Amino acid sequence: MKNLQKIKWGIVGLGNIAHQFASDLSLLEDAELVAVASRDDSKANDFAQKYNCSKAYDSYEALFADEEVEIIYIATPHDSHAALSIKALESGKHVLCEKPIALSYSDAVRMIEASKKNKKFFMEAFWTRFIPTTKEVLKKIEKGEIGEIKYINADFAFRGSETENLRLFDEKLGGGALFDIGVYPLFLSYILIGKPKEIIARAIMHKNNIDLQTSMILQYESAQSILHASIVSDSDMKATIAGSKGRIELNSPWFVADGYSLFINDEKEAVISLPVLGKGYSHEIIECHNCIRNSQIESEFWSHQNSLDLSGIVEEIKKQIGLSF
Repeated sequence: MKNLQKIKWGIVGLGNIAHQFASDLSLLEDAELVAVASRDDSKANDFAQKYNCSKAYDSYEALFADEEVEIIYIATPHDSHAALSIKALESGKHVLCEKPIALSYSDAVRMIEASKKNKKFFMEAFWTRFIPTTKEVLKKIEKGEIGEIKYINADFAFRGSETENLRLFDEKLGGGALFDIGVYPLFLSYILIGKPKEIIARAIMHKNNIDLQTSMILQYESAQSILHASIVSDSDMKATIAGSKGRIELNSPWFVADGYSLFINDEKEAVISLPVLGKGYSHEIIECHNCIRNSQIESEFWSHQNSLDLSGIVEEIKKQIGLSF
């Protein structure tokens, strides 16, 4: 690690998730945060000071023009992901864009096209794909340890507040359960058994035209996924992957699981502990570094096509429940 030249990061959008990301970035010897940007000048300066960053900008465009910045983490609300990612790529920067990639499939396509046209790395920040538990569980399933997958059950739910979580309840910012957290259980089903044959989705809507909770059934040839997302109630946030020979239960919260339990023929075979580094974002940062150093414009573990496939699934659910983003 000591021989590697540091990769220089910029962060656009300085909310809660950006703080968690910057904290993890500081754990990696080959990463350096060199610039941050917010429309709020004092917010940018406070953030830069907290994470020992030398430059704070009060406009995103100024950060895009900074020649020292190699890769930009887009952490703004969902509605601006497409425009800012494309602008950053056109400015010659690599991009890690917070999930969901965009509020429409057509925007996702434009973002991928911008990455290819400008020959710059682009990845949707599905950090769950890169944590040790996810990687090991995928290997066990590929080896057939629990047989053919028959059933997946996963949810992501918490009680949001209309006064404290304004973005979550704002239609213009792409609020609601589906886009903010519903993408996680959908992601799990997709990485395990791919695109479904059929999707059935139902939601309870808010007066602001966002979904408060959405339940989804993904129908496959010989499997089903029962998935749920809610911003008005909470759950234990465990996930079960059941196969013809056994099952795997991911520790709660499953999207950043620190391990799992393996059951074969209803007998508990193993309880595995696999802690994450920092808050869990470190693993996707390491993947970004590997791809950039290997001159890749996409990750083989969470590729452009993976993002497009998931965006297509979300688009179908969006139509079924009547979201009008």
